Amino acid sequence: MRFLVGGASGFLGSSLCSHLTALGHTVTRLVRHEASAPDESRWDAASGDVDVELVAASDVVVNLSGAPIARWPWSASYRRELMKSRLDATTTLARAVAGVAGDKPALISGSGINAYGTDRGDTWLEEDAGKGEGFLTEVVEQWEAATSVASDAGARVCHLRTAVVLDADGGALQLMSLPFKLGVGGRIGSGKQYFPIITRTDWVRAAVFLSTDPDTSGPYNLTAPVDATNAEFTHVLGELLHRPTVIPVPGLPLRVGLGELSGELLGSKRAYPRRLLDAGFVFEHGDLETLVRAALHQD
Repeated sequence: MRFLVGGASGFLGSSLCSHLTALGHTVTRLVRHEASAPDESRWDAASGDVDVELVAASDVVVNLSGAPIARWPWSASYRRELMKSRLDATTTLARAVAGVAGDKPALISGSGINAYGTDRGDTWLEEDAGKGEGFLTEVVEQWEAATSVASDAGARVCHLRTAVVLDADGGALQLMSLPFKLGVGGRIGSGKQYFPIITRTDWVRAAVFLSTDPDTSGPYNLTAPVDATNAEFTHVLGELLHRPTVIPVPGLPLRVGLGELSGELLGSKRAYPRRLLDAGFVFEHGDLETLVRAALHQD
């Protein structure tokens, strides 16, 4: 199959492209600089510029572009960038997909588990759960809505509602494991908040599964079927790193220091990948210890 990937240089996009290539698929990466390799194509999401002939020649268009959420502080200008970067990329690709005559490529678009809000307590969050509240929820709502021009035109569209993706090579786990390695790791706040997580390996496998299954569409929770709290995760991480987990991180300093971003650490989202499992996807890392061990490359 022929894949066109926006956000191909990121933590997830680079791994996805490598995996697709290893499977024998043809991958073209959308880049912001002048294309300097055969597998690159220049685009400008802000101006809506993309090679429409390349889009038409693709079987699947993957959209993972957007400014990183895990950056502090969220100034007013950066909040605008978080929103704008996602909407520009999604709108550009969705319009290009919609404009393809005849059979249209599928659009597999990034999204977030923040669709359900910052803190939903112990509410079971499958894909049909109502939306929550918060800035990132608004971002996700508009992000997903920006694909409607493609789905309205008859294209198959999937939204990847991604949880915290764990892998020792980058992302959240590198930051989370550092205090443990220094012997000062511990639960965050009360530790009772549910913590949706997935290994990068399973995230990539799920993204490929949804890309290549013609019967899938709509939102999918990309989180492992692990019903774990932050305290439970912390305990397993400490054991696998052979470090103590006795020093909790108080919630108040986090709220003062990180502002709205602290809600992503202290809020509870008990998410479950119901639609992904119902579609037949099988996780490699479907229990907490196996997941954390794999993320640490200890498997």
